[in-house]
Amino acid sequence: MFTGIITDIGAVKAVTKGADTRFDIRTRYDMSTVEIGASIACSGACLTVIEKGDGWFAVEASGETLDKTTAGEWREGTPLNLERALKVGDELGGHIVTGHVDGVGTVTAVAPVGGSLKLDFEAPDTLAKFIAVKGSVTVDGVSLTVNDVSNNGFSVNIIPHTQSETTLGDLKTGDRVNLEIDVLARYVARLNDVKA
Repeated sequence: MFTGIITDIGAVKAVTKGADTRFDIRTRYDMSTVEIGASIACSGACLTVIEKGDGWFAVEASGETLDKTTAGEWREGTPLNLERALKVGDELGGHIVTGHVDGVGTVTAVAPVGGSLKLDFEAPDTLAKFIAVKGSVTVDGVSLTVNDVSNNGFSVNIIPHTQSETTLGDLKTGDRVNLEIDVLARYVARLNDVKA
């Protein structure tokens, strides 16, 4: 479980293809405090630490993960938003995030608004109905508040702090991002299906 509050921007150090794909990831985390088997959200995808060293850790991604997230596009040098899993008693500063990416969206526009950036995205048909004005959405692991929705599109504003402390400040039109819908929206929709 995560909050969508990014605590490091890491980068892919190496990619090794095999039955599953291994990613070695650079980080500023003190890896002596991270156990083998721990979960780290990597641009929104919850992945398991299988090996570690000073300033790096390794994870593996299955074919399903590569197909359903942007991980299939990660290359050496790709920057990643990193967040360690919640511990009991941690501050819940964003919203409840599972690290289970629901789909991949596309940036449709980037525009400055004062010191902030307005980012417009297109979501897949299957996810758009779960995204609501003033609701929460996770974009590449970052907890954000939805400002506007229209058909399959939605927009968010990111303040200068978020621009500098995550990878979102570098997004360009056409970039693909991992999306996770609000877990509450998912359960409300399921309950509505059951009543029908």
